Amino acid sequence: MTPTASVTALHPRRVAVLSVHTSPLDQPGTGDAGGLNVYVVETSKRLAALGVDVEIFTRATRSDLPPVVDLAPGVRVRHLIAGPYEGLSKEDLPAQLCALTSGVLRAEAAHEPGWYDVVHSHYWLSGQVGWLASERWGRPLVHTAHTLAKVKNLALADGDAPEPLRRVVGEQQVVQAADRLIANTADEARQLVDLYGAQASRVVTVAPGVDLEHFRPGEAGNPRHPSRTRSSRAALGLREDAVLLLFVGRIQPLKAPEVLLHAAARLLDREPALRDRLVVAVVGGPSGTGLLEPTALQDLARSLGISDLVRFETPQGDAGSRDRLRDWYRAADVVAVPSHSESFGLVALEAQACGTPVVATDVGGLRTTVRHGVSGLLVPGHGSEPWADALTQVLRERDRLSLGAVEHASAFSWDGTGDGLLATYREAIADRLPARLAEAR
Repeated sequence: MTPTASVTALHPRRVAVLSVHTSPLDQPGTGDAGGLNVYVVETSKRLAALGVDVEIFTRATRSDLPPVVDLAPGVRVRHLIAGPYEGLSKEDLPAQLCALTSGVLRAEAAHEPGWYDVVHSHYWLSGQVGWLASERWGRPLVHTAHTLAKVKNLALADGDAPEPLRRVVGEQQVVQAADRLIANTADEARQLVDLYGAQASRVVTVAPGVDLEHFRPGEAGNPRHPSRTRSSRAALGLREDAVLLLFVGRIQPLKAPEVLLHAAARLLDREPALRDRLVVAVVGGPSGTGLLEPTALQDLARSLGISDLVRFETPQGDAGSRDRLRDWYRAADVVAVPSHSESFGLVALEAQACGTPVVATDVGGLRTTVRHGVSGLLVPGHGSEPWADALTQVLRERDRLSLGAVEHASAFSWDGTGDGLLATYREAIADRLPARLAEAR
């Protein structure tokens, strides 16, 4: 085989991306839609720009959805019919894995053999489908877990339900079957090896990115420019002198938004005069076990005596509301990410790219996403006292931390993520190439 032929054989023409439990077309910040959805959309667009045709398979959740939707040039979404359109939660989907797998295999069967060069699955449910598709097609399986059941169960929030055994077993099977496992951080790579027995040679760390063209400070080179603060706050109906604490994400025990409310109440205990200017904004919707008590956060605000200071906003971040989400990031004095576990934390990265420092829990991927003392602060645990201390420090040092936030976020881009994924695909293809050449002979 000539060098040119070798390079051609290693470059994937088409990739089947599996995101069966949540659609890239869904609104991030509610239901099961979040950072995974953003990741799939952004990396698919970058792969397409690198000459790879991407087909994303997801479950149809409405009868009016067309079978195929063009998401971007070179990227299309295929809707699979599996069970009733509505009324199925993520926890119900294991019963639909056969239907989902059948839909994926049927799509490939409509083409000549070898249509897809790589299968890339996201989350363990997709990994189960990808496992069979990979074996059926003789193509490598690349898997990104995004979250891991064993990690979540080790840091379970009070009142949250542990991840079930079926997920733990399902993840273990996918880890053993995958040709490559994509970890967001070195911390997640260690978890895959230590907790799931993954082969270290099959684990590749590829950091997620941020859209640095969109999420950026209001004034180039000066993230604390007064006009940026005025324009963003005016767009959101905020006073120019407001002290804005912001949470963005799904409202569920794992994300722990209540930590910010408790810390805000503690700030007021320390400095009652702050009440005239303090605003706590929660941008997101109930999700997961948070759906069982959809008004719990509002009830907590009332019990803490700060309901008049808390603004609850609908989820934002889709194509129609990304500008408004950016305004929230730019307007905030600090963004809080108090999660019990995070494989990475895209919200923290988006906020920093806009010049806003972050206070986050000292766990998992947030140790990579937030540079402690430079772009924000990491807090051990979820106590209201240490969180109030950290918020106070960031408010006091915001100008310095804003500059550090922009610099830190600039090291992460979706282009870099796309390059890393493409390199991983090529490695996985290379491992299987001898068998494919033997078949061809």
